[in-house]
Amino acid sequence: MPTVEYLNYEVVNDQGWDIDDDDLFEKAADAGLDEEDFGELDVPEGSYILETAEAQGYDWPFSCRAGACANCASIVKEGEIDMDMQQILSDEEVEEKNVRLTCIGSPATDEVKIVYNAKHLDYLQNRVI
Repeated sequence: MPTVEYLNYEVVNDQGWDIDDDDLFEKAADAGLDEEDFGELDVPEGSYILETAEAQGYDWPFSCRAGACANCASIVKEGEIDMDMQQILSDEEVEEKNVRLTCIGSPATDEVKIVYNAKHLDYLQNRVI
């Protein structure tokens, strides 16, 4: 079963860390964060990351659940996430900035690291509903 290690973008921002830091997840591991902000999820084959987080009792951001807004956006730092058809992200955001939507995204590799709650990034703000 694939494992998704996750970190809340709000924590990155609050701590003054850079989303592009190579040691971002090491910093998070040493910061004593609560489980909703930083941890791991085992995502069953074919399940969406958002659904799995919710099943664990986490209150991650979302709105449409259909890939039509950026509320559930995350940045993939390691590994790969397959998405169902989405209509909101540009090719550049997907291919170069590694943005994925957790509501329609499933891990495509055994180990994935994401920064969720990325809707707060400047370039995604105009697509949050």
